[in-house]
Amino acid sequence: MKLADIKKLKVAELRSRLKELGLDSRGLKAELVERLWSAAEGEQSVGDDEEETLKLHDSSPILLVQTEPADVRPPSSEIGATARHEVDRGYTDMATQTEAEPSPAAPQPGSEAAAAGVTACPAEAREQGHAVGPVEEDMGRGRSFYEFKEEIRYKRAKSPQPPAERSEAEEQDEDKVRLDKYGSHLHFEVSPDGSSGQPRFWTQFPLLWSGCRLTHGVQQGRVGFEVRLERKLLTAQPDDHEVREPYGLRVGWSVADSSLLLGEDELSFCYDGRGKKVSDRKEENFGEPFSEGDIIGCYASFSSDGAVELSFHKNGRFVGVAFSTDTSVLRGRALFPHVLCKSCSFKLLLDPAAQPWYPGPPGFTPLATLPPGQRVCSTSGPTSRAQCEVVLMVGLPASGKSVWARNYMKQHPEKQHRLLGTEELLACMISGGQRDSRLQQASHCLTEIIKIAAQTPGNYILDQCNILFSALRHKLRLFTGFRRRAVVVFPSADEWKRRLSQHQMRDGEHIPETALLKLQVSCSLPEQQDDLLEELQYVELPQEKALKLLQEYKDEARRLLPPVPKHEKTRRLYRKRPHPHGPPSSHRSSMQTWSQPPRYWSVPYQDQGYYYSAYQSYS
Repeated sequence: MKLADIKKLKVAELRSRLKELGLDSRGLKAELVERLWSAAEGEQSVGDDEEETLKLHDSSPILLVQTEPADVRPPSSEIGATARHEVDRGYTDMATQTEAEPSPAAPQPGSEAAAAGVTACPAEAREQGHAVGPVEEDMGRGRSFYEFKEEIRYKRAKSPQPPAERSEAEEQDEDKVRLDKYGSHLHFEVSPDGSSGQPRFWTQFPLLWSGCRLTHGVQQGRVGFEVRLERKLLTAQPDDHEVREPYGLRVGWSVADSSLLLGEDELSFCYDGRGKKVSDRKEENFGEPFSEGDIIGCYASFSSDGAVELSFHKNGRFVGVAFSTDTSVLRGRALFPHVLCKSCSFKLLLDPAAQPWYPGPPGFTPLATLPPGQRVCSTSGPTSRAQCEVVLMVGLPASGKSVWARNYMKQHPEKQHRLLGTEELLACMISGGQRDSRLQQASHCLTEIIKIAAQTPGNYILDQCNILFSALRHKLRLFTGFRRRAVVVFPSADEWKRRLSQHQMRDGEHIPETALLKLQVSCSLPEQQDDLLEELQYVELPQEKALKLLQEYKDEARRLLPPVPKHEKTRRLYRKRPHPHGPPSSHRSSMQTWSQPPRYWSVPYQDQGYYYSAYQSYS
């Protein structure tokens, strides 16, 4: 029997034939088709088997993902890997909701399901009656599951209100040294005077590290600054038992174009509160751990021969020289004071008239008291929404959106885009807990950060799927006043299959076929006539071909997925309400035994807007 003939069979016919062959007859139609085709395939010769397998892949581009080996497991330390899009029942979009057929227990070794390499995520396995084994537990749900779950929330979200008209902000003194709001994470909160800060979401997302630089740096002389650990914000240990260090503070120096995660880049140097020094993600024991009230002094010494030494003090005592480098390595760039914190608050001494908390080393000058000519000011960002740009990436999983976004940022460094995505937030969870816990927090936190970005002048790239119409429109309305662009990355069918396979092999993630089918059914690509878009760009397939291919995906997905169950409209029965104060007074005096069941009539009750029932007797 040919594959095309098998696909034409109805579900009842597929089950009947599977029962005749002694095979399991439970599952979705796509699974039944694949199971019956595998059985028919086994009866043919090896040569015919290879030929028909190619036909299967050519006729159904989605099924290629399901025929990958099932023994691929992701590394436990993998961060930012794209994963499943299985929709949670609590947030299932009605446009993609399907009724799962009763399915068997976990497939036994050698069965058709195991041979096909179909691996369901834990939620899907439990719904279908599969036992969740160690493979599923290791793989977890993944990035895309939580991203898509957050996007579905926009379907029920209220339309955002237009941004309030704000008066022009007072011009800040460019010579004043303070924490740089533009040079910080959006999830970092700066005090009004610019001398202290803390994580913005420390109660909701305690795993998140938040960093900020100062507005001014140095590239000559002998300069220092002081930081005080104010207090630890958490009053209880996090629920995740793998989080060994619920608090964290790093202080040091970095160049302006390095990551805001202090110590994670080559030209980023810090003293870690665990009693370590960190640079380029390399840790070494150094000094003592921090506690509340400790004051850390950070000092940079630029010699005339080009040598640069970075040393630290704790509570006025010299800890040691932590790093030695050269101005040639810095390539003429200035070093900026930098602080990174997790679940704690800190304060810097930036008042030029105040006395130092502890005397510094001889010959060193506090940064705040340096003459303006000896300091380097950081690049300021846009000040109004009209000067800002937001780019929304649109595309299916593993379509190449993130690659395009990063290449665009490299090509336009002058725009200083901030990339907002789940992977970027995962990177901010240094030494976090379980991977699934980090993914869930990062996806939910990203929703909150997008709202903050819409109120903060700057240039942003939203690295998400954005394939739900409601989610895309909601985000475009949030950024009213920005120059709004949508970039659609929609490759050809063969190229998307290759990228999906490459993503699976590289990241060890297996996206179930059902999840891909549901995503394709709900996918919606923006069009040029959208009044909320200033620019629309299709970077791979042109718009006409992309829409045509998407329609083919939708038709194929609807044919393979079971239809949405139609619920019959049932007549709503209203319970009759008694009189609020009992029977009318006329009935109270002459209450008699009912000779027949009472009869009711409805009278509009004007004050409360509903009907009440009054009693009437008859004999």
